[in-house]
Amino acid sequence: MSSSPKVDEGNGGRPRARLAGACLALLLGLLAACGGGGGGSGSAPEPPAVDPALVVDPTVYASGASDSLPSASEAAAQTEQRLTLASGATLDYTASVGHLNAGTPAGASMFYIAYTAKGAPATRPIVFFYNGGPGSASVWLHLGSWGPKRLVTNMPSTTLPQATLVDNPLSLLGEADLVFVDAVGTGYSQAIAPNNNRSFWGVDQDAAIFRDFVLRYTAKTQRGSAPLLLYGESYGGLRTPILAQALLAAGAPLKGLVLQSAILDYNSNCAVLEPGRLSCGSFVPSYGATAAWFQRARPQPANLDAALPGFVQGIVDYVGASYEPAAQLYLSSHLPLSMAMSQQLADYSGLAASDWQTAPLLGPEQYRRLLLPQQLLGRYDSRIAAALGTPLASEGDPSNTVLTAAFRGAIGDYLRQLKYQAAVPYLMFNEASINLWDWRHDGHPLPDAIPDLALALTLKPDLKVFVIGGYHDLATPFRQTELDLARLGSAPAGLQLRRYVGGHMTYLDEQVRPALAADLTVLLRGLAATP
Repeated sequence: MSSSPKVDEGNGGRPRARLAGACLALLLGLLAACGGGGGGSGSAPEPPAVDPALVVDPTVYASGASDSLPSASEAAAQTEQRLTLASGATLDYTASVGHLNAGTPAGASMFYIAYTAKGAPATRPIVFFYNGGPGSASVWLHLGSWGPKRLVTNMPSTTLPQATLVDNPLSLLGEADLVFVDAVGTGYSQAIAPNNNRSFWGVDQDAAIFRDFVLRYTAKTQRGSAPLLLYGESYGGLRTPILAQALLAAGAPLKGLVLQSAILDYNSNCAVLEPGRLSCGSFVPSYGATAAWFQRARPQPANLDAALPGFVQGIVDYVGASYEPAAQLYLSSHLPLSMAMSQQLADYSGLAASDWQTAPLLGPEQYRRLLLPQQLLGRYDSRIAAALGTPLASEGDPSNTVLTAAFRGAIGDYLRQLKYQAAVPYLMFNEASINLWDWRHDGHPLPDAIPDLALALTLKPDLKVFVIGGYHDLATPFRQTELDLARLGSAPAGLQLRRYVGGHMTYLDEQVRPALAADLTVLLRGLAATP
């Protein structure tokens, strides 16, 4: 078995072809910042007005494996803001942007953006958000999901969104304080000497520094009695159970977890390991949802919005009862699929029966190229397709390419609105960290967080675990997450599994957001009411 995964899992895990474009964009941004051009009268331009409230951070944060800060302060910029919620109520809050030193002694300077309701009791819940990668900053959850500002992306549109933030009336700030934190080597988070960034580039090391950050934040803000909820996306979903049991062991008042499009076991996702090692049966229901979206399923469900849950559940049942046993026989003895089964899979997936005869373990990368002739489907959201040879398809995942520039443009502008100015650009993704990541966990070369979740539930049997899966996610399919969680045995009382229309980032879908926000609101109110 390989000691590292074949593909980058998690939102922010970018194909390498993208990184060249990202580096070029960064270079151009730096050149523009340095000024250019010439000519003119030679007179010096008027200096820009200085905002006395602006906190200028002179630190040149570096993201290399061996980089570290000699020391770090815990300065933060604070602004007073107001938000009108969907209910019509107005909420006054404080936005804080800065760093906290995590660890004893301080091991890393962790960059965060926190939103705290004015006049709220110290026992108000706090939600800690982070993305995955590993190597992704938390900009996606921060500007896409439940903060007080958000980017309107109109997913699954293939039109590039504007890098303009709007008020978010569905923000969870109405129910809890929110903290978005970046992993070491992303955003503006960096190790403190004698550590270096690579000191925290591993499954266990990463979870430990996140634990230290949460404990430091609640101590510094005098919120030690506030009920805590962890919200992790993708690889952040694997981080969450490991972090949860560590926080519970430290005595933190952790009440709940949200697993957004989580990968919980790197050994069970067929797209992580080399082709032909595992069945890809957990992806087949997502193939069916994708085929139905493009009207390629046979028969095509009528009134898809209403019929999709039942249609997909039928595929889930068929895979479990019929396809999965056949896939295991193919793995063990290369026994081919029957023609009847190949035809049924073809009808569900919108492909030809010959595709399944040729590739009985048909994986997501094959599917993304087979469904629509001369087009590439999105990995994070398979409802987005782009013609081969176009800029949208050139970087390997049109559902990622369509979003990245807008998020990159928005985060820099927004931090300045929050009165924080850094000396270097905000780093959305660090390719070096995933290339050097230490995947070992619990004595295994690839991590499996289900035992950690079982331990967390042993430490706190009433822990709430809310699981979000997108029907159209071809990176971390909802069904694989469900199958991984089934290993817990009898379903824990606090476990809730939810499927939603959309891809990896279901919160970007305008039709889904209200229902998802309502479900999360119920969860948070339950935490607040728990002694």
